[in-house]
Amino acid sequence: MTRTTALTPLTAAALSRRTLLRGTLLTAAALTLAACSGKRTDADYRVEDESAAAGLGEPGELPIVTTPVTVVATGSRSALSVPYEQMQLTQQWATDTQVEITWNMLTEDVYSEKKNLLLASGDLPDILWNTGLSDAEIATYSSNHTLVPLDELFEGNCPNITRLLQARPDIRSAITSEDGHIYTLPSVEELGLVQYPNFLYLNTDWLAKVGMDMPETIDELHDVLLAFKEKDPSGTGRPIPLSFIPGSFCANPWDLITAYGGQADNNDHRIVIDRKVVFTAGTEQWKAGVKALSAWYQEGLIDVESFSQDDTAYLAKGKTEQESLGAFYWWETTEFVGEDREGHYALCPVLAGADGVRRASVSNNQEISRGAFAMTRTCRYQAAVMRWVDRMYDPVMSAQNAWGPIGVTLQYNDDGMLDQIPVAEGESAGERRQKVAPGGPKATTAEDFLTVVLPEPRAALRQELVVTEYAPWAANDAFPPVTFTNAELDDLSLIDADITSLVKQRFATWIVSGGIDAGWDDYLEDLRSTGLDRLMEIYQAALDRYYKELDARS
Repeated sequence: MTRTTALTPLTAAALSRRTLLRGTLLTAAALTLAACSGKRTDADYRVEDESAAAGLGEPGELPIVTTPVTVVATGSRSALSVPYEQMQLTQQWATDTQVEITWNMLTEDVYSEKKNLLLASGDLPDILWNTGLSDAEIATYSSNHTLVPLDELFEGNCPNITRLLQARPDIRSAITSEDGHIYTLPSVEELGLVQYPNFLYLNTDWLAKVGMDMPETIDELHDVLLAFKEKDPSGTGRPIPLSFIPGSFCANPWDLITAYGGQADNNDHRIVIDRKVVFTAGTEQWKAGVKALSAWYQEGLIDVESFSQDDTAYLAKGKTEQESLGAFYWWETTEFVGEDREGHYALCPVLAGADGVRRASVSNNQEISRGAFAMTRTCRYQAAVMRWVDRMYDPVMSAQNAWGPIGVTLQYNDDGMLDQIPVAEGESAGERRQKVAPGGPKATTAEDFLTVVLPEPRAALRQELVVTEYAPWAANDAFPPVTFTNAELDDLSLIDADITSLVKQRFATWIVSGGIDAGWDDYLEDLRSTGLDRLMEIYQAALDRYYKELDARS
């Protein structure tokens, strides 16, 4: 019998989005072909550089220009940050360099909605900070000459960036496009933390009240959560045994799926085993894990708001007047429950699964991130701006970009290392960092953490926990920072988001309402018709190229 798939709202929306995106990419391709036919270079699309007319000095000199120049920047910022023009660090940059930035920064959600309209308009900013550009968007806006090839401006302007990329060819490779050019600069922070962001914390006061020990197996965790529900150690009458947010950065339940199914999982549902890509959300192991977690939901062990809450609502549950939460995923306790309650919670160890094996899922979060900075073709002071941004890659400045200025968040200790100034009472280090640190282009390598800046105390604690509690049980390899061809990026942009939406939708439905057995075959067919085979082919090809280059360097 031939199966006929109805055009669901998801499919219809996906087709509409694909048509729009395909049009954008075809427009970019047409512009590129037109450029080729006229034998024009990238430089022909850029405005003339006026840095010399502004009194550009010798490389390394301050100020960078003798006559102040103004550059317009846009990009994403934390909702907690003060306006960038009010930040102590950005004000100091302007004083030191005479490159003054007009900061038109938007919160992450607003910027995400507006960035493509902005870049397609005739009113471009000069630079992008925290660009939020996907690989496909970088390919599109470099092909139509909206973005400037930054590597053409490195010589004579960027000694810090040049040194970094010479010492770390892996970073250069990660930010280099198919045409050999670099259109965005990186953000690097090498502490080994982002591969294990999802820490499970349990309320030890509640454990004592129900007379149970910290669980060691997935079945023991189930029994603990059931006791939390039935015995109500909160005294509220409304205890929440477990809460999480699927698809978030650090509040995901994938290790529970792993424990029941016997296969690692992460936000991308894409893992690497023996240099081969595995799509987890189409396997029998994943199905078994989802089915088991659905049973937990039916028993009332999982917060009913887990699939609808945002970070703000989620974090508020750790700070209710009466403790109402038995277990939660986050990557530290203080930020979630506050200093007055952090002693009430303890890290749950990596649990032995249904088969008795401990497995810690490794995420694909990257310590080398593309897209921290870009320049558009309308920037009038290209050399001056490149000297300005190169200063961000001095290790001391990178540390300030990441954590905030010296004297506010950082201070030198007796060993000459930058260290954290203790936070004020009632404020978390994470909140302070978001308020005063501009982020953007920076690089703090593993070596810098030994010679320039110490990790935040909370980061040092997480680092220790990762090394002792998680890394020994790693069940997969992280997907490395591979690069894709433009043809691959074209297909990725048309498939990846639709696959992600499909999995997210079915996962929530199956956890809340059950029915995974009845719907599984149709789901697998939907994955295939959405382009899963092509998606995995692309990821495997990129991974093969990555390992080939890695082997050649070793």
